[in-house]
Amino acid sequence: MLQPGQYLKQRPHFVVEAEIGGGGFGVTFKAKHRDLNFPVVIKTPNSRLQKDANYPKYVKGFRKEGRILAEITQNHHPNIVRIIDFFEEDNLPCLVMDFVKGENLYNLIQEKGILSEKVAIDYITQIAQALSICHQQGIIHRDAHPGNMILRANSNTVVLIDFGLAGNVNSQSINQNGNLAFAPWEQMLETEKLPTLDIYTLAASLFYLVTGDTPISSLARKMTNRALIEPKELTSRISEKLNYAIIKGLELEPQNRPQTMQEWVSLFPGVGDDEVELKSDVGMDYRKLRDLLKAGRWKEADKETERVMLAVANREKEGWLDVEHIDNFPCADLRTIDQLWVKYSNGKFGFSVQKRIYQGYGGTREYNEEIWRQFGDTVGWREGGSWLYYSDVTYDIKAPEGHLPNTPLLNSRCYGVVFMNCFVWGCLPSRRDL
Repeated sequence: MLQPGQYLKQRPHFVVEAEIGGGGFGVTFKAKHRDLNFPVVIKTPNSRLQKDANYPKYVKGFRKEGRILAEITQNHHPNIVRIIDFFEEDNLPCLVMDFVKGENLYNLIQEKGILSEKVAIDYITQIAQALSICHQQGIIHRDAHPGNMILRANSNTVVLIDFGLAGNVNSQSINQNGNLAFAPWEQMLETEKLPTLDIYTLAASLFYLVTGDTPISSLARKMTNRALIEPKELTSRISEKLNYAIIKGLELEPQNRPQTMQEWVSLFPGVGDDEVELKSDVGMDYRKLRDLLKAGRWKEADKETERVMLAVANREKEGWLDVEHIDNFPCADLRTIDQLWVKYSNGKFGFSVQKRIYQGYGGTREYNEEIWRQFGDTVGWREGGSWLYYSDVTYDIKAPEGHLPNTPLLNSRCYGVVFMNCFVWGCLPSRRDL
């Protein structure tokens, strides 16, 4: 391990000043460039790892991810700490980063109190956008809690620091727990790390910024069935939309959370508040559907959805859609319908919401009875092991996530799941009573 006062043989212009942080993956030190007199941070693997059988693999991952982060930050991304050097000191990998002067958000809340909704959203959105770039490069932060978010001095810019580099390497020597108040339960498992891990941690961080408290740990919720206390129960001034965004990010099971940072951020107040562009490849007018959804008239909106979809597919006479017409349904129209439902339900209803839930159970285009039943149970189309009749649909925002739209467009021969072959938004058929 590096020691305070140590001059580095491989980089003699650096002198180690003090250890400033440590975790399951690595230890960080503050150091100084002796000639230029500017501070840096040096991160090394945790000493416990050096005796681990997987240590060579860890070093390889540490170096690889450090290189990727260096590429991401070479243009000085404002919200990710910049990587400036990499070397090995007596076989100890050393990653050199900028020293960010400022205060971390955890201490900021402790000292000055909770943030306004607007400021908290601004800070978390900055970090979410930075993480989105990292996710595209295959890097999961694994520890994006307020203690690792620095509000740069004399600015409103938040910088994400201390990546849990090479955390995907399975090792008994690595403490997988991290900060339990902000960590999803699956982080403790030796499984592939996904963006949903960072989404949970950011949602817990946003919870903390606006309430001054931390959510009940995911492990306690998982093991003892403790219920999540919603942020609005702690701070009544939080808007319904922000409250919903936080609890969606804190969903216990990763498949029930938004799957990307963009999807999660779209739930924030003020994000996506612009009107949905009513695009159509066939000239369909979606203003009535928009107005019904905007007014929360869910049953009428469900009927209007059925009407416009039949009209777009030129199937008014038949009154249902078959596989051919689903597969060839115009993409622009499908997206418009979906975006309207998602927007005016605050992300609770819509074809894309249904698709996410269905795929979370491993669903594909091929019909699987067990998966279809699980999906039906989750979205509230089944009760007590039996499918509901269409007349029993719940037309209320309090209905289960993905419950709407539920218009019976499909012929009984197509009661499985069919996705659009030309667009990323999924179209799940509503169940037709058989």
